[in-house]
Amino acid sequence: MNPWKGLRGLPREVWLVCASTLVNRLGTMALPFLVLYLTEGRRWTPAEAGTGMMVYGAGALVAGPFSGRLADRLGHVQVLKASLWSSGLLLLVLPLAVSKPLLFALIFLWAGLTQAFWPSAMALLADLAAPEQRKAVYALHRLAVNLGMAVGPALGGIIAHHSYGWVFWTDGLSTLAGAVMLGLLLKTPPKPSKPHDHVPGASPWRDRRLAFLLLPFVPMLMVFFQIEGTFPLWVVRDLGLGSQFYGLLFTVNTLLIVALEVALNLALARWPHGRQIFAGALCLAVGFGLTAWATGYTTLILTTVIWTFGEMILFPAMSDAVATLAPPDRRGEYMGLLSLCFAAALALGPWLGVMAYAKVGPRAVWMAAFIIAAGAGLMLLRFRTPREAAPAGG
Repeated sequence: MNPWKGLRGLPREVWLVCASTLVNRLGTMALPFLVLYLTEGRRWTPAEAGTGMMVYGAGALVAGPFSGRLADRLGHVQVLKASLWSSGLLLLVLPLAVSKPLLFALIFLWAGLTQAFWPSAMALLADLAAPEQRKAVYALHRLAVNLGMAVGPALGGIIAHHSYGWVFWTDGLSTLAGAVMLGLLLKTPPKPSKPHDHVPGASPWRDRRLAFLLLPFVPMLMVFFQIEGTFPLWVVRDLGLGSQFYGLLFTVNTLLIVALEVALNLALARWPHGRQIFAGALCLAVGFGLTAWATGYTTLILTTVIWTFGEMILFPAMSDAVATLAPPDRRGEYMGLLSLCFAAALALGPWLGVMAYAKVGPRAVWMAAFIIAAGAGLMLLRFRTPREAAPAGG
């Protein structure tokens, strides 16, 4: 089977959005190196660095509930462009902050501006493609994200070895390049006219099925986001393997995604969403749990491969499940709540992980990660969308 077959026939605008994302992601390196920047570059304690990550997550958390709604009202393209321009400019300024309160404020603002990108991008991609193309569209967008991430963090490891400031400036310039590309090539599509008898979809805050889906997803994400918190401390600080090897692990992660994710998701397309989510959560659990015994180059690469399979299965399944539940005119809000889960996990996961890391040690953190991810996955094993739950004949 040709793994790229599902990408044929996608609209030109979808490819443009994904190309802009690729350009942006080629320079994405600031967030993966934020903890190291604060501990190594600013000489903060691990606890202070964990607080910095919590501030970033809090900024994204505050922006999450309203960014998707804003995209539905103002237009997905406009919000997408505004997010790229503003976050790119802020990244150029952030390393120049001298005082700790100012740096916290800029991290908070950076997170909020970046947060607006995801619900608008995911909703726009759903608007541009037919429903039957949606899974292929999301696969292509993740392909663009991860092609960029194959370069960004690895390049960031090299740059960080010489200057942490240039990690942020390179990220900012690539974000602005993506904004320029999107502005020049993508025209704002007209909003579809609504018939007079159109009934707006219900608020996602009242959707119990959505709540049942998203609440267990947050602890899974908290485990995954240890790659921004305890994972770099384990690899760079405790094992002494260096920032360049830490960046290389992201390259391994991304190359696997680029090579296998499309084919893997096409192979699992007939699985119910719950089964896909459980499989992804189990891979996260095993990958991060085994990190307790990964102390060298080979074993860390192996555990990275395992949790990467979890990422490849879990994230497209969740995006597709939320898109399936969302009414068309509430798609931005539904995707905004999905982004809110990422923000909440990013606010809490690295911070709690670093706190636990300091008090009970790294191996206890990795064993807890196994229990949390596996338990959350079990909760959603039997989840079905209304379409999957409907009888075959009706």
